[in-house]
Amino acid sequence: MKIQKVGQIAVPVKDLDRAVLFYKEKLELPHLFSSNGLAFFNCSGLRLLLSVPENEELTQASSIIYFQVEDIHAAYEELVNKEITFLDEPHLIAKMGQTETWMAFFKDSEDNTHALMSEFDV
Repeated sequence: MKIQKVGQIAVPVKDLDRAVLFYKEKLELPHLFSSNGLAFFNCSGLRLLLSVPENEELTQASSIIYFQVEDIHAAYEELVNKEITFLDEPHLIAKMGQTETWMAFFKDSEDNTHALMSEFDV
């Protein structure tokens, strides 16, 4: 067996309708379809699945999804203007040679933590 790529990531939500609005309107991800209590979004070829967990054991917060953007400062300002709650401002995480990695962490409508990330050569 050889894993080719990650095809889909599931994000647990408490209120599917509210979460769909957040990912569609605030993050502006293309909504692919909804069916049977599930909502699917496209993130540059990676599918995000939003769903209310089937049982209590699956209700913990999701893994952090790092959304890559070209200009982290502009993206941060745009999302702040959409009233997204950030845990911090864009900041330098690492410098590897000529490449800097910047991040800013935020909460989605369901209290999951995600991040914006940007990598560029200086």
